[in-house]
Amino acid sequence: MQNQNFSPARLLLLFLQGAIIGTGAILPGISGGVLCVSFGLYEPMVELFAHPARSLRRNYRLLLPILAGCGVGFLLLARVVEYLMTVAAVGTTALFAGLICGTIPGLMKTSEESDRGAGWAPFVVSLALSFLLFGLLDASSARAIQPSWGWFVFCGAVWASSMLLPGLSSSSLLLFLGLYKPMAEGIGHLDFSVLLPLMLGFLVTLLLCARGVDWLMRHHYALVSRILLGFVISSTLTILPLSFSGVGQGLLALLCLAAGFCAAFWMDACKQGARGGGDG
Repeated sequence: MQNQNFSPARLLLLFLQGAIIGTGAILPGISGGVLCVSFGLYEPMVELFAHPARSLRRNYRLLLPILAGCGVGFLLLARVVEYLMTVAAVGTTALFAGLICGTIPGLMKTSEESDRGAGWAPFVVSLALSFLLFGLLDASSARAIQPSWGWFVFCGAVWASSMLLPGLSSSSLLLFLGLYKPMAEGIGHLDFSVLLPLMLGFLVTLLLCARGVDWLMRHHYALVSRILLGFVISSTLTILPLSFSGVGQGLLALLCLAAGFCAAFWMDACKQGARGGGDG
């Protein structure tokens, strides 16, 4: 990490990536962890929560702009996302779906390079089972829960799980349980009766589980990454808009999908360029 180029442009890029991660964490169907993996920020973020003091001391120039961006994306853009999902749900969802689609080839290449002999059976099994799980959850009708302080702690724990395990969409699960809307409203209006239990569940889950996830990623990266890729692709297929009110909306969705794909490709190229500059 010390050899990376932290020019103003690089710091701005990290801030923007953090903002996208924070925004994606509250968008239905999107996993903040997927975006962390997509931008090459997953390992340093997990290390941060596994070893907070050591990680901040060594990698503060990398982590601080990311965390600042996450805060902006999660808190200040909550109302914007809520508004966009109300007035243009199809286009907004297509944009984020394109953002994830644009990173999948790179994720598969990275997994393949990490261990060429691991095989792709875990990916196939994960893809099939997670797609089946999302289908069962979507078909379930008995999932409405009365929001309360304890349930907002649960929301934080679910959100943390989606950060640690890319492909798990906290927002989608909370939508199924009827908790997403009151949580998003509480975040957008800075309601501390929602924010405090949410952050408590988030931080406790991260601090308790980050070291275990960090160990798995260090010792069984190929296996874990291919299992997670199955979740990434199935969650993306689940949220892709397939029903349109007309030709215009369909074209808009296609444009947003392409824009998200191109944005992901550009950010991945910037990430690779920064790594190449650091190695030189």
